Amino acid sequence: MNSPKTYTNRVMTSIKGLAPGVTFEPGDSFYWSPRTQTVTYNESSLSEPGGIWSLLHETSHALLDHTVYNTDFELLSLEVAAWEHAKQLGPNLETTVDENYVQDCLDTYRDWLHRRSTCPTCGSVGLQHSTTDYRCHNCNSVWHVTEARFCRPYRRKVATKEKSPDSVKNQTTFQ
Repeated sequence: MNSPKTYTNRVMTSIKGLAPGVTFEPGDSFYWSPRTQTVTYNESSLSEPGGIWSLLHETSHALLDHTVYNTDFELLSLEVAAWEHAKQLGPNLETTVDENYVQDCLDTYRDWLHRRSTCPTCGSVGLQHSTTDYRCHNCNSVWHVTEARFCRPYRRKVATKEKSPDSVKNQTTFQ
């Protein structure tokens, strides 16, 4: 039986062969940096199937040339595409990416998107109009969200004098 270190080395050799232009470096979590063309991975997680699947997912972002996104929905679409590609890469590492694992990971993005898009005034789901602005189709409220993906989705409500989106007066309310 191979030692965990031997197995990790074999996995890394295989994955590097799939993405020769990408740098791989160990870290605390899994993520893709398009700026540095680097996949960071948690080395100790590679002994578990979820770690291998996450490595395939982040490598898929690199192979699909995922660089920027402009809306929250676009981010979710990139995540779905990377997981679909990871499932195709799985046989290269003698693994099958578990669909339940994929859906659990995607659920975190769907939940995050839902929290950000929920109107702080009436609870309806609004539409994103810019990187940081949402507008409610029901009550015409406008709110700002942070650009950060990995934090609590604070929503800063913008009060309007009228029901017109053109007349905006700032009023900070944290929900």
